[in-house]
Amino acid sequence: MESFDLGIVGGGPAGYTTALYAAKQGKSVILFEKDEIGGTCLNRGCIPTKIYLHAAHVYQEMKDASKIGIFTDNINFDFEKISEHKNNTIQKIRKSLELMIKQAGITVVKEEAHVVSENIIEANDIEYQCNEIVMCSGSVPKEIKGLEFDHKFIINSDDILNLNQLPKKILIVGSGAIGVEWARILSSFDVEVVLTEIAPKLVPLADWEVSKRIERQFKMKKIKYYTETSIKTIEDKKVTLSNDEIIEPDCILVAAGRAAVQDKGLNEGIKIIGDAAGEIQLAHYATSQAKELVLNIPYNKELIPSVIYGTPEIAWIGKCFKSKDEEAEYDVVVYPISALGKAHCDGCIDGFIKIISKDNKIVGAHIISPEASALIQQITIAMQNDITVDKLKEVCFAHPTYSEGIFEGIMQL
Repeated sequence: MESFDLGIVGGGPAGYTTALYAAKQGKSVILFEKDEIGGTCLNRGCIPTKIYLHAAHVYQEMKDASKIGIFTDNINFDFEKISEHKNNTIQKIRKSLELMIKQAGITVVKEEAHVVSENIIEANDIEYQCNEIVMCSGSVPKEIKGLEFDHKFIINSDDILNLNQLPKKILIVGSGAIGVEWARILSSFDVEVVLTEIAPKLVPLADWEVSKRIERQFKMKKIKYYTETSIKTIEDKKVTLSNDEIIEPDCILVAAGRAAVQDKGLNEGIKIIGDAAGEIQLAHYATSQAKELVLNIPYNKELIPSVIYGTPEIAWIGKCFKSKDEEAEYDVVVYPISALGKAHCDGCIDGFIKIISKDNKIVGAHIISPEASALIQQITIAMQNDITVDKLKEVCFAHPTYSEGIFEGIMQL
């Protein structure tokens, strides 16, 4: 029986990051992955959707180019070629990651693995001795009762990535990151999109002001949406909603989040990180867990930024309000990005930077803007290090940038 210092089940961000950090410390590591290295993030989540979002953005930019004096005739797209580009890009990134793992001396077993005991992992009827075991088995698309996947008419976020042709009309169930990003992608590619959300507002986890602005942007992009609405019945391809609206989509994308996957034979003493832990299901949260587990570098669970991609990006961290009434005890500033020269240069002026502070410290921020994914990191660093608002006022922000919106907001606190 082969023996290793560390055995890892699952080769997604939690698993491969744990493996690479441990190998760098001189540990012998074996990594089990039944599918492809990179997990959901690389193969069926973060990366492929961002490739589609980029293509959608380029297509829309070209359609709107005449506004700035650039004229192009017969703008069109070939979704099959876009999908091919997506597959090639994923393969390129995966090969790079696999090479990194190989160069680190990590043993990879491409088989389904099960934890037999606290120190034994079994794969393909072969047992491996591991001094420590970490379970990073990830997650799968969550089903809703009555909307079980048939992978044809009722599809999940994995299925939609396998489409080579776009539907003419789609019904999206759920307005979390997956639902909103796909609504943006598909509507940009001229698909008629209808979205339902059972909560009272779109993106239920977001600040009330963010949800309100997203709803406005959806209306501008002609994305039809219904809040506090579910599916009542489905007959053939005729869908009746709880508000009695009837939709006849080509397919239904169920974007209801993801369910943790755990080994049924799990034993005490096995560490579980990443999506499998059933906590915050974000790749950067998984890598932070791996960093703490292997390198003993802590992270603050309350300071994990969230990002929804598309045009414009949406990002937030920290304190979040369900309504304006909850803001009474805080200092809150909302700075419109339309006040920024850079926003006008880029032709994207719909958004804001909302900063929340208390006792001279930033306790939360919510951003709708180009580069919001980078802007939120500036806020995160300030919050992580307890930098006061007064101290941040001393920082010089470059011009013209979207970062100036953070500075201008801070100057109003």
